[in-house]
Amino acid sequence: MILYPAIDLYEGKAVRLKRGDYAQMTVYSDDPVSVAVNFKKAGATALHIVDLEGARDSEPANFELIKRIVAESGLFVQVGGGIRTTEIIEKYINAGVKRTILGTAAVSVPGFLRESVKMFGEAIAVSVDIKDGLVAVKGWTEVSDLNAIEFCYTVDETGVKTLICTDISKDGMMSGTNMELYKTLRSELSIGLIASGGVSSINEIKNLSEMGMNGAILGKALYTGDIDLGEIINQLKTER
Repeated sequence: MILYPAIDLYEGKAVRLKRGDYAQMTVYSDDPVSVAVNFKKAGATALHIVDLEGARDSEPANFELIKRIVAESGLFVQVGGGIRTTEIIEKYINAGVKRTILGTAAVSVPGFLRESVKMFGEAIAVSVDIKDGLVAVKGWTEVSDLNAIEFCYTVDETGVKTLICTDISKDGMMSGTNMELYKTLRSELSIGLIASGGVSSINEIKNLSEMGMNGAILGKALYTGDIDLGEIINQLKTER
């Protein structure tokens, strides 16, 4: 299982939100590039970046910063937030981003998702953000009428290789992740699955790995020190 330390960007800073609420934002660093480099020094091979302004405003706002992070960290980088056109996808890929994440666009324009997969293949992932069983969009500020589990099945049928699933109620709360959700998805879907939201202990990471999840995104627990990235990476290597 691949661990993806997360950097959420807002006005050029590394921040974290509680339950996707922009009014409950904590700034952790004014230098996201250094944060990424330190993740690599701890043993990370991959990085998850969210352009929070892009997600909310439907247009990437931190492209140049993300480009710097990719270049200076040398990590496998996946990026989400405000990706609504194939031109933006291509721009990120040309900047060295390995995987672009479609969220709102995958929900609101299904044809765009299929077109993107046809054009860019494994460089496309879909993020399904769940609030009260429904798919949330636009940086979690709106909730659609789509049943989240059913939407996951639909995504699986499009040929997408990677699905990132987040229970918003768990995100940034340090209360644990939604293990039952991931058990259900893993048992029924063939797509690569990445767990996100509330992963806050080494035991949870081990359990996710044992159930066959392909990855886990680590956010607030890294910034608070509740999870030591280097320690858990070494433990996972030892137990393979």
